[in-house]
Amino acid sequence: MKAWQIERLGGATAFNEVPMPEPRAGSVVVRIEASALMSYLKDYVDGKLPVYDPPEGWFTPGGNAVGTVHAVGRDVWHIHPGQRVFVSSHVVADECVSEPAQILQGVTAMGAPGKPLRQDWRDGTLAQYVLVPKLSVTPLDGLDGFDAAQLAVLTRFAVPYGGLLRGRLTAGETLIVTGATGAYGGAAILLALALGAGCVVAAGRNQRKLESITRAGGSRVVPVILSGDIDNDAERLRAAAGGGADIAFDMVGGARDPNATLAALRALRREGRLVLMGSMSVPLPISYMDVMMNSLEVIGQFMYPHDVYRKLVTLVRSGQLDIRAIRPRTFLLDDIAKAMDAAAEASALECAVVTPT
Repeated sequence: MKAWQIERLGGATAFNEVPMPEPRAGSVVVRIEASALMSYLKDYVDGKLPVYDPPEGWFTPGGNAVGTVHAVGRDVWHIHPGQRVFVSSHVVADECVSEPAQILQGVTAMGAPGKPLRQDWRDGTLAQYVLVPKLSVTPLDGLDGFDAAQLAVLTRFAVPYGGLLRGRLTAGETLIVTGATGAYGGAAILLALALGAGCVVAAGRNQRKLESITRAGGSRVVPVILSGDIDNDAERLRAAAGGGADIAFDMVGGARDPNATLAALRALRREGRLVLMGSMSVPLPISYMDVMMNSLEVIGQFMYPHDVYRKLVTLVRSGQLDIRAIRPRTFLLDDIAKAMDAAAEASALECAVVTPT
């Protein structure tokens, strides 16, 4: 089969002919139809993100994807050839231990415990076929009206769903989303509305992009343009939230200052929750006394539970979540360079998707 591979981060890349993967116990071979690109894939491939720990030697990168089951191994009971599935790159060892190893397949290991797991599931989805653990696939039954490229945008919703679950969002609550104009921030707004949020305050610095996500979300979305002044922004966020929000959901990627996050934290009601799912290159200076006196929670969340795509499929099938609000921009695998550029530049309502043929 054909696969796009990299020698190492910052090293050579090539389209290689590689052996077809063979199923083994507890695994599924999926024929890829559409793979959603990470917004940072170009920087990752160029070696600009040294925090990542990829497989050793030549490997196929890639993230989440849609495809059709080609073959299954022993001990796979409910997935069958010919079934359309979603493939998640987030792999957690299925052993009953307190801290199971985890990886992003075809991307990185998470710490030393993940290294052996990473080498066992080393290749990602930027190929014609991929071998994945059975826990990584979710049937897409009942979604025949969507093509593969549109279904691939489900990946945008999975990460914020993990944070909204961890933050215990309930119907009628008010949510502030910082980084609202980013890939995951925009999806977080649409998903929160589907889950019943009473009001979503969309916070960002780009007025045009905020207007776009506000139109997509409708009347329950209130935009706030951030100035960078913590006190002023906190006051405006609190006012937009009707006196304070129940949850602040931080999805700012690569933040160079903590101002937006701190403004959102200060705009919380008593007993509010701050969920951190973005990234920041500087420390986050939180006031001990403010957190204690206001009974606030600060929650870090990485990725999502393994059944999150099943939950998303249920929301889409019921009509509560319209994934068509995010438009896929489709590229052939041969155009991977253009696809990576598009992924880096994509708005909150766009997603770069690669198809093998």
